[in-house]
Amino acid sequence: MKRKVVSILLSAAMTAVLLAGCGGSSASTETAAPAAEPAPAAEAAPAEEAAPAEEAAPAEEAAPAEEAAPAEEAAPAAGGSDVSGKTFAIVVKSAGNPYFKKAIEGFTEVIEGNGGTVVVKEPSAATVDAQITEIQSLISQGVDSISVAANDENALQATLEEAMAAGIKVNCFDSKVNADSRLTFCNQAGTTEVGQALIDAVLDLSGGEGQYAILSATSQATNQNAWIEAMKSIQEGDAKYSKLELVEVAYGDDEPQKSTDQAQALLSKYPDLKVICAPTTVGIAAAAKVLQDQKSSVKLTGLGLPSEMAEYIGNDDAHSCPYMFLWNPSDLAKLAAYSSIALVNGEIKGEVGDTFTAGDMGEYTLTDAGDGGSEIILGPPFQFNPDNIAEWKDVY
Repeated sequence: MKRKVVSILLSAAMTAVLLAGCGGSSASTETAAPAAEPAPAAEAAPAEEAAPAEEAAPAEEAAPAEEAAPAEEAAPAAGGSDVSGKTFAIVVKSAGNPYFKKAIEGFTEVIEGNGGTVVVKEPSAATVDAQITEIQSLISQGVDSISVAANDENALQATLEEAMAAGIKVNCFDSKVNADSRLTFCNQAGTTEVGQALIDAVLDLSGGEGQYAILSATSQATNQNAWIEAMKSIQEGDAKYSKLELVEVAYGDDEPQKSTDQAQALLSKYPDLKVICAPTTVGIAAAAKVLQDQKSSVKLTGLGLPSEMAEYIGNDDAHSCPYMFLWNPSDLAKLAAYSSIALVNGEIKGEVGDTFTAGDMGEYTLTDAGDGGSEIILGPPFQFNPDNIAEWKDVY
């Protein structure tokens, strides 16, 4: 009789697993984060530091089979809380952006690893209207959580307030919405820290003086605008930057062709230009190609993906970008996923001082974002240069 009971339980467990596997079909299968994409060592614990399988309780010490849950139903390997039956949405700025492809992979890995279902929304254009359409669709679907990388800080407010009124937990990552439109913000790095790194790079690459330009994303992009304002503020407040001249902030709208056109226009308009700073992965890749193809003496820095920028990074005249910065977009989205789980499960409310554990990434505390809301800071920006680009170009 006991053998028959065990057999029935095991059969039921296998059926449950198969049904759970079908339940995640709303996320594309290609969005699962590959194991070969660890975060830079300076930012987060690499994948190999996760708790090894051999630390789990040995099978012989567990309760008898008929009393214990099957192995598949044990605590999820991703390190968060179980969210079986819950649906988590991620809304990125636009489709076709490699940075956000990596973000989707990280988000999906965490949510599905903890038993949840993922819905991915990639708007056809990097506009507010496109994001509003996607978010309204998610409200109609009745998802449990929405994580959004905003195309505008304020214009999504009415739609996101509608979502929260419907009981949906809303957070943002990469590019924030205002405090009334979210419960918390997953910030890739402190605004001042990013601005400091970028203006110091401009100072270094220009030799301490001369003209520089900024090639940004859209004019409404909240993160880029905040970093640019931080650069300006730091420059104005310290005499060591007094010989630098910001001649223009151009906008490529995070579109490769428009960013290419804007980079070419900057070279034409400013013959004495020394540096272009592009705080956007699309813009820096476009500018790097323009500068290198034209064998320009203008140097480039900013925020870029190692996989896209490896061929342009070098300290000689043949390369357009001596060094750049970024964080791991996969890790940033993982942090958004873990915070979404904590919000849905009631572990945090989005208030300053709340704490939660983000799997192997460790414990995080919500801090004051300076806008009336809270934020969670992933870590400082990481510099990619000729000494380490080969190590990271195949990672992300």
